[in-house]
Amino acid sequence: MTYADPDSFVAPLDLPWRPANASGLTQLGPQFATPTAPTALPAAHWVARNELLRSDLGLPRDFWTHPETLQALTGNLVLAGSAPYASVYSGHQFGQWAGQLGDGRALSLGDIDTPLGPQTLQLKGAGPTPYSRRGDGRALLRSSIREYLASEAMHGLGVATTRALCVTGSPGFVRREEVETAAVVTRTAPSFVRFGHFEHFASNGQTDELRALADAVVAQHLPSLQALQGPERYTGLLHAVTQSTAALMAQWQAVGFCHGVMNTDNMSVLGLTLDYGPFQFLDAFDPSHICNHSDHQGRYAYARQPQVAYWNLFCLGQALMPLIDEQAPALAALESYKEAFPAALDARMRAKLGLQTANDGDRGLVETLLKAMHQDRVDYTVFWRRLSHAVGESTTLAHAFDPVRDLFLHREVLDQWLTQYLARLDLDHTASGTGEGVATSRAARSQAMLQVNPKFILRNHLGELAIRQAKTGDFAMVQDLCDVLHHPFDEHPAFEAWAGLAPEWASSIEISCSS
Repeated sequence: MTYADPDSFVAPLDLPWRPANASGLTQLGPQFATPTAPTALPAAHWVARNELLRSDLGLPRDFWTHPETLQALTGNLVLAGSAPYASVYSGHQFGQWAGQLGDGRALSLGDIDTPLGPQTLQLKGAGPTPYSRRGDGRALLRSSIREYLASEAMHGLGVATTRALCVTGSPGFVRREEVETAAVVTRTAPSFVRFGHFEHFASNGQTDELRALADAVVAQHLPSLQALQGPERYTGLLHAVTQSTAALMAQWQAVGFCHGVMNTDNMSVLGLTLDYGPFQFLDAFDPSHICNHSDHQGRYAYARQPQVAYWNLFCLGQALMPLIDEQAPALAALESYKEAFPAALDARMRAKLGLQTANDGDRGLVETLLKAMHQDRVDYTVFWRRLSHAVGESTTLAHAFDPVRDLFLHREVLDQWLTQYLARLDLDHTASGTGEGVATSRAARSQAMLQVNPKFILRNHLGELAIRQAKTGDFAMVQDLCDVLHHPFDEHPAFEAWAGLAPEWASSIEISCSS
């Protein structure tokens, strides 16, 4: 970058890049990370900037105003110290082996040191890579906004996820079902290594590369396994991924999140939510809900997600078998999912109910409730929020649960459940042994429930409204929505309308893999 006036010189943007030989996949060599230059877009402009994440990452205060930042995060400039690359991986897509895939429109810029630990900066939509498979490597404005908002919404909810630092836009055209404008979203994560990275090297018989990848993941992210040697280390890796995946699935199911494309190449070995495409948060509760318009068989329906994750883990286990050797320890690592997932989900559902102790009948209590919600297509998020308030008001207001009952057509079913629930709540109060009165106990439980049952989620129609405004050049709703979603448990009275039931037209929104 040149400057006509020496007095106006601005120092290059200096980020704390980690050396390539100590950074993510680049330290493993070109078989893992293919050097790839981004392709420029015309007339770049800001769409959204995540000040919260900038601060969390310890980036300079003038980061957004520095003249190099916008261009670098659009792919129009390679910063000093950055070494952009695309990685190769393979995977199973919709249950079928798809062979070699790779970063088709993702370009990692390298790793930086941050207060959160080393983080990979990655551009999504910065042009073609060696793995674009005849694609253009671009991303749409609408899909980039959705990924940006979803990443931060999940973070706000406490769900493990990659993050999104910003979105930049361009009037440059991209052709999908129709011609639209391009954008680039900057993602961050401790690692973007996927199940598919392991599948790739295993499927090609590259055992040395497979071992090198596994050792790198252990060294960087699972140091407690470093002392282990040989098969024991790689069994430990499989067990750790199984546990983190089980925890992630419990988080998804508890908040009513549908991913939509749970292919093995979209599964993070760190148990992070990765690749936001045709995702959706549930409006009306429906276990068979399919959020991906392209998922004609319903493979990735909401209720099937935990089982699909288990299937994907077996694909990872198969890929690691050249390193584990014996089938028995691999199966034991994988089988731990059967206990870890239901235990994690039970704990999250008890928290949503305000229960502090475990009881053998708790799972049945939840199942009865969800069945009633499904029967009447009750809004998932609104129900839990209203229940949280009602519990706190129930000792002083005779009709505290009326707003909850109003969500149901078959109120007698809900009333039967409420009788069982309140009895269980009182039993929990006794079992917890706090010595508090019932009113004090319920008030405290209500406050706890309000911290796990969000008021705001990224509903499809809210994302759609933000996208429609953004297409006119107005990005205010994108920023406001992100700010609210960073704190989804707060009241935000100025945005009360965003916490209401989805409008009827929301059900007509169709999201596919191309979105």
